[in-house]
Amino acid sequence: MEKPTLICVDDEKHILSSLKEQLKRAFKAQYIIETVESGEEALELLEELQETNVDIPLIISDQIMPGIKGDELLIQFHQKSPKTLKILLTGQADADAVGKIVNESELYRYIGKPWEQEDLILTVREAIRSYFQDKTLTEQNLELQNLNAELQQKITTFYKFVPSQFLNIIDLEKQEHIQLGECASCNMTILFSDIRSFTTLSENITAEENFRFINSYLSHMGPLIRQYGGFVDKYIGDAIMALFVSADDALSSSIAMASKLNDYNAGRKRAGYVPINMGVGINTGKLILGTVGEYDRMQTTVIGDSVNLASRTESLTKRYQTPIIITQHTLAHLENPDSFEIRFLDHVQIQGKHERVMLYEVLDPLPEALQNQKIEIRSTYEKALELFQQNQFQAAQELFQKCYTICPKDYISWFYLEQCQKQIANGKGDFEGENSPDLVRSVL
Repeated sequence: MEKPTLICVDDEKHILSSLKEQLKRAFKAQYIIETVESGEEALELLEELQETNVDIPLIISDQIMPGIKGDELLIQFHQKSPKTLKILLTGQADADAVGKIVNESELYRYIGKPWEQEDLILTVREAIRSYFQDKTLTEQNLELQNLNAELQQKITTFYKFVPSQFLNIIDLEKQEHIQLGECASCNMTILFSDIRSFTTLSENITAEENFRFINSYLSHMGPLIRQYGGFVDKYIGDAIMALFVSADDALSSSIAMASKLNDYNAGRKRAGYVPINMGVGINTGKLILGTVGEYDRMQTTVIGDSVNLASRTESLTKRYQTPIIITQHTLAHLENPDSFEIRFLDHVQIQGKHERVMLYEVLDPLPEALQNQKIEIRSTYEKALELFQQNQFQAAQELFQKCYTICPKDYISWFYLEQCQKQIANGKGDFEGENSPDLVRSVL
């Protein structure tokens, strides 16, 4: 790479010669000293030097010259090479000309003729030092910007694996290092979704097709969780586990996911693939978010009975053949329950626990005609459930039959109708009191 070049411009040859000689003695072979006798030549030289990426720390120019005068030259030079420092060396520049150069070319210094050699060399040395200092700072700033951009990219990538909301909750972003065992307890709403019969579906496609299908499906569902203020804690194959601060947002997200699935299935049908079904279970309660693993390999996780119940609730969507089921805990935390169409589904006992949990069916994602029919029979259905829970099977059967007649696609009415018929067939009829059979079912 060529040495940095200092440019001297003056139409008087003896001045140029004297100027060049003084600069050479002062700076020896550190820089190339180029001299030209006009502004036009100076601009041509600038183009040549810029083509070879030569540093031009300084230009020294006279004011009164044929053609382009010094002030106009320095202004044009500044436009083409703004980092180059400019010195006006003349005895004939008026105040207006100097002021114009200062304003439009960031003039570094004005030195009158005849000049003091010591003053000139000191000024040039400071100008060169300032130029290279500024260049170094610019390069360092650029390097810092590149490092920041690279770091930001890494952070963005990191947050694709560990949601920032998770770290905020357990207050890890304020710490220099993520430590094993960091955790926080809080109340949140947990959403589990899963593709029904995915194992059977995946057996009929290759591993590569399986990955493409899962990623295609999840790319439609994941954004809807973020849209409603939640975040995906983990993907478990085709299943999604997501967390929400608001129960309303979790339910709204699940309804949007069901709607998006309809659009997704329409695309699959056009492509010649069979539609898929999805189940969503939602529960609200206390859980613990934290890190588990060992020193060199850890991951974030969420644990708690409320998480297990959400997962089990999702699994019951297959049993009751309905897309979305929520627990009594989520219903109790809805700020606007009237914004959703919800009906009681069942009460079940959690396996291994004494607690009984009430489950509710969400009607909003159902086709409009089916939803309207279920809303129409809701009061009759709820009365039938009340009788069923009182073990009044004969009376409950009549009402469930009425519901099923009006809405033959209501699997839940048929499910309870069948339960009533089984009890009556077993000779149990209608029972009341302590000797009545316990029909509370366990979560499988």
